[in-house]
Amino acid sequence: MLAVKKLTKKFSAPSGDVQALSDISLKVESGQFVSIIGKSGSGKSTLLSMLGALDIPTSGSIEVDGVDLAKLSSKQQTSYRAKTIGFVFQQYNLIPNLSALENVMLALEFGGHKSAGRREEAARLLKQVGLDDQQIQRKPARLSGGQQQRVAIARAIANNPALILADEPTGNLDSETGQKIFDLLHKLSRSQNTTIIAVTHDLDIAGKTDKTFTLKDGKITTK
Repeated sequence: MLAVKKLTKKFSAPSGDVQALSDISLKVESGQFVSIIGKSGSGKSTLLSMLGALDIPTSGSIEVDGVDLAKLSSKQQTSYRAKTIGFVFQQYNLIPNLSALENVMLALEFGGHKSAGRREEAARLLKQVGLDDQQIQRKPARLSGGQQQRVAIARAIANNPALILADEPTGNLDSETGQKIFDLLHKLSRSQNTTIIAVTHDLDIAGKTDKTFTLKDGKITTK
């Protein structure tokens, strides 16, 4: 379970402190698919950074399965991100000179998987998200946007994370492909009991998740 309690984040600026997040509290059960919506500047990206242990809060706490992220050392946070959290980005963020297979193998390496089984496991994951034997050998430039996002999802689930954070995962895709990616994420949340939190501007998709949180001016306005 993810539990956020009284989360606040402030940044220093020449004109004074800027409060990006203010007293946010929310709970997400294991296996739920949750969306976060809000206008640019509402604090969505800052919240994702906090949830992904990429930054620490000014005050408050974030607990994932009882682990308080703010209390981890830098080394522990790095290990935690590699083994417990999967990231899916709007721009895919695949390594261009590696094949789809090699991109996922690299994630397995970071997660501590033994080298002997990485290739087979990466191939299994890529086929699980809908790519065939030829596609998994291609570099990102030779894959469609939807196929690249499938590779990104395979990479994100490579280490059986407790939490997947998706930043506009359908933002660069046409509506039909975006729906397929959404359906894939929804299926993963159910089949693997993975908690998924997606930031999205697509209200149609947001309306189909288990919960929708709206951020406005750094505060949760609806639940």
